[in-house]
Amino acid sequence: MTRVEAPHHDFDILAHGLDVVFCGINPPPETVRSGLSFANPANRFWRAMHLAGFTGAQLNAENGRQLLQYRCGLTAVVDRPTRRAQEVPASEFRRARPSFEAKIRAYDPGVVAFLGKRALSGMLGGPDIAWGRQADAFAGRTAWVIPNPSGLNRSFSLEALVRAYSELHLFITRSAFPNR
Repeated sequence: MTRVEAPHHDFDILAHGLDVVFCGINPPPETVRSGLSFANPANRFWRAMHLAGFTGAQLNAENGRQLLQYRCGLTAVVDRPTRRAQEVPASEFRRARPSFEAKIRAYDPGVVAFLGKRALSGMLGGPDIAWGRQADAFAGRTAWVIPNPSGLNRSFSLEALVRAYSELHLFITRSAFPNR
């Protein structure tokens, strides 16, 4: 069996054994340059995380590494930066899958939470993905799909994001991952 390296990038916020790693589609060029995730003021990630109970304080891109204190991490499925996530074709998700799975296995979170359906659907070859907890594990971990917090995602209000993120938070709280 060929060992696949688990890449780590400056924009990743990762540590071994977190309760959850949130997985975006891919980084925008600004994130790659600055190392700051979800820095666009229109993005609702930090606010949704706080309102859903993941963080005790309102974090932002500049202090985002504090996510680790709350046993949360952040990464992207595809490493290539683009201005818009729609620029990532399904074939690129399939090519990214081995190294992304290796990263998830290496960091060993309790849950891998995908921000939107596109990345997971692309890696799995296009099946219909439901919101919430997935029936099948991903990289041996509980998989969850929550709405993408991008300001471009007008399908979900902040209230809807918070409801979805709160459901995940409740699952994690109840699971309590005793071996972590």
